[in-house]
Amino acid sequence: MLRTRTRTRTRRLVLATLAFGLTATLGATLPAAPARATGTHLPRTGFEASHGARWTSDFEEQRFLATVDRATPRVRIDRIGTTAQGRPLRLVRIGAPAPASPAAVRRGNSVLLICSQHGDEPSGREACLTTVRDLAYATDRATRRFLARTSVLVVPTANPDGRAADTRGNSEGTDINRDHLALKTAEARAMARVLRDYRPDTVYDLHEYGPTVPYYMKDLLSLWPRNLNTAAPVHREATSLSQDFVAPAVRRAGFSTGVYGIWTDPETGDPVKQVAGDGQERILRNTAGVKGSVGLLVETRVDALTAAEKADPALNNRRRVTSQLAALKGAFGFLVQHRRRIEAATTAARLTGYADRGPVHLGGADNEPPAPGQVLTDPPCGYRLAPEQFAQIRDELALHGVTVLRDADGSVVVPLRQSLRNLVPLLLDGRAAYHLTSATPLATCPGSARTP
Repeated sequence: MLRTRTRTRTRRLVLATLAFGLTATLGATLPAAPARATGTHLPRTGFEASHGARWTSDFEEQRFLATVDRATPRVRIDRIGTTAQGRPLRLVRIGAPAPASPAAVRRGNSVLLICSQHGDEPSGREACLTTVRDLAYATDRATRRFLARTSVLVVPTANPDGRAADTRGNSEGTDINRDHLALKTAEARAMARVLRDYRPDTVYDLHEYGPTVPYYMKDLLSLWPRNLNTAAPVHREATSLSQDFVAPAVRRAGFSTGVYGIWTDPETGDPVKQVAGDGQERILRNTAGVKGSVGLLVETRVDALTAAEKADPALNNRRRVTSQLAALKGAFGFLVQHRRRIEAATTAARLTGYADRGPVHLGGADNEPPAPGQVLTDPPCGYRLAPEQFAQIRDELALHGVTVLRDADGSVVVPLRQSLRNLVPLLLDGRAAYHLTSATPLATCPGSARTP
């Protein structure tokens, strides 16, 4: 018994040491004086070079990432798509060394950072760029050990056209963060490929929000997947990431924090009403949860509220980025301390679908019961797609990684007995809010399935 307790204490000490070393590396990224954050020998973003007076340009990002890529074998950069206006969508892979393939990522723990899906929310992008550099150049033992066991995937600019135009949507006016089921945009399709091929254990989505004084004005807010089709272990870990790691790290850095979408009474802190943050399956944090990843949305406050920030826009900009970095510091602590729990949760979630048991929810959230008719208590075993239906959505099914079975008559059966069981009705059932097509529910299904 004594030996067991000793081993347990030793393991906790090691984890704490790793978390401290890693988060110290990230925490040094952008203090009040950005010039001290990176040595003169390290590449700097346009944001850092200007002390927060302006955001990093597309050219500066390209040059910055190319410099980091050349400097170390820890980094690989791939082009994963192209926007409607011809701008590249990049995926940065970081490890020790950088993982050479999706299979290499899937063998260990992995985290995917999606940065600035909304083009007019730049602070997440800046935090992601400096985090890429800091992980790539770090020499401390804790970070090196972390990267040996964890693959860090980063989409530094998830909406390049929107960033260039300073618009929420992409160049076609589409909100990318409402397109993670339909996959009509090049940006969402690129992210779907990453989710399918790399199967990240954790998906961390960086945004910004506009405050409403005095009810909704915290420096940083976060929210887990609320969709009821998220497996319980994944939901538990995502909630812990938000409440036990991100929120405390943000408070330790001197910032206020709360739950995204919830107005609170300025005197008591009690919830007043919910204004955002529902269980829509087409939003990335929810899509990630349904697909078996620990998802988290993080939002930093855009508007300057203090007199000092109003007088100095650069000060406000630095607060936005620094609070994002504080939240990332907490997230990396979570990855170190909850490694085994994360892997157990995501593995269980992705295997549960093969049992093909339990209800599928077409509505509701973890804080809102589904309405009558929104629960498939006895779901069909699958859905049949007519040949013309399959032709219309074949690419989307493939991008999601949904498996299908072809019939001799040219129709296609999509069985629920697969890893993405809870996603299938959301895509194909006519009663689902954001279905791609109304397929025919089946009481009996053929035996095996294969990928389209």
